[in-house]
This record gives sequence, structure tokens and C-alpha cells, in this order.
Amino acid sequence: MKPAVNEITCRSVLTKSGIPGMKYCINPYVGCAHACRYCYATFMKRFTGHMEPWGSFVDVKVNAPEILQRQLRRAEKGTVMVSSVTDAYQPVEARYELTRKCLEILSFYNFPVSILTKSPLVLRDMDIISKFEDAEVGLTITTDDDRMRNIFEPYAPPVQARIDALKKLHQAGISTYVFIGPLLPMDTESLARKIGPYTDSVLIDSMNYVSKTAWLYKKHRLEKWLDRGFIDDIISRLRAGLLHKNISVIC
Repeated sequence: MKPAVNEITCRSVLTKSGIPGMKYCINPYVGCAHACRYCYATFMKRFTGHMEPWGSFVDVKVNAPEILQRQLRRAEKGTVMVSSVTDAYQPVEARYELTRKCLEILSFYNFPVSILTKSPLVLRDMDIISKFEDAEVGLTITTDDDRMRNIFEPYAPPVQARIDALKKLHQAGISTYVFIGPLLPMDTESLARKIGPYTDSVLIDSMNYVSKTAWLYKKHRLEKWLDRGFIDDIISRLRAGLLHKNISVIC
């Protein structure tokens, strides 16, 4: 599915964040082409007037870099999350380069950044990221199984592409983390082995928006992955596999 792309302008792009450890967030786009079935950010449609299904549109804030530069001149320094309600490295970024331009500006003003993405496109910007005094890059890797990825994240990059990106970032000396959220059906020990050598920390979060995805679990006979006791055991096994590698794990 190729989403409809709309160019818009914004009045603000650096916004206060309620995410622990993050003072600000930047979202150069509205909507996301990954079309993840569980995405919490669908609430954004209430503010944009979009009636289309989530994943079928992307609004491009074409003036985001200029607005960011203006805002940073007056902003108190603090960590900036890129991004919180979109993926800053979804496919349109290859064309518009808004995330890259925003990172260049953040680097100039020496603001710490925390990037979270599902896309290996982030590798394009290693030259800028490596210049920051304080920067980290997280890859959202929710499963080790591309069949599950195809069910829940139909248009997101393949699992191995994300792991390969994580590896390259880590080998380049960039601080890395993995967000396993939501935790999807997986081979627990396999995922721990695959990401363990290339990440400094791991954040684990279970499925918090079951109402969006219960039908998918039922359709594919995956209901046990919604059972709290079963999930707690999976998380415990994941923690054990990662802590064995001296990786910080936050649940």
C-alpha cells in the first residue's frame, strides 16, 4: 500500500514531551506508512481531520527545519525524542530529508537526542549522529519472526533489516537500544541472541492496545500471547537471556 502524501506547514515542531527522560519530541510527519495494527498514534486523526485508515496517509511538515531552528534559539536545553507519534525514517524521509535536516540543527545547538525507528534508513544519518555529544538510537524490534511482523506491522521493514541496522550503529560506536514494544509472538531465546551483541539496553512493553488487535490474535490462533501469565513468563525469559549478556533491561 502506498500512502497519500500531503505537504503541510506547521507553527511548531519542537513540543514538550511527557515521556520519562525526554524534555521534547519532534515529529516531522503526521501519519505513518508502516501501518502497524497496534499503533497508539491513531489518535492523531482527531486533530488532523483525516478520515482515511491509519497508514494510508502521511502529512509532510515541509517547513519543520526552519521552525525548529527558530524554536531552538529560545529553548531550554533538554533531550529531544525523534519521534513519538510517527516514524521519522519512514519511506517519505528518503525524499524529503526533514529528519536529517532537523538533526543537523539539533547538533548545531548541541541538544541531546534519542531516536527511535523501525527503519534502516537511519544508517544514512550516522555521519550526523556521530557528531552529537549525547545521542542514542533505538530500533523497535517486536519479534524475531517476519510472519508475525507481516501480520502486525505489514509495511514496516523486515526484522533482519532492523537487526542489521542495529549492528552497524553499534559497530560505529553509537549508543544503541532496542524497544521490544509491543512484545509480539516470538522465539524468545532467538531474539535475545540476535540483538544481544549490538545493544546497550532493552525496553520491553507488552501489548497495551488489545482492543485494536484481539481479532488478529484470534484469527491466527495466537490467543495465548494475550494471557498475562504467559506474557510475564516470556518477559522473564527475555530478561534472563539479556541480563546474561550484561544488558540493561527495563520493563
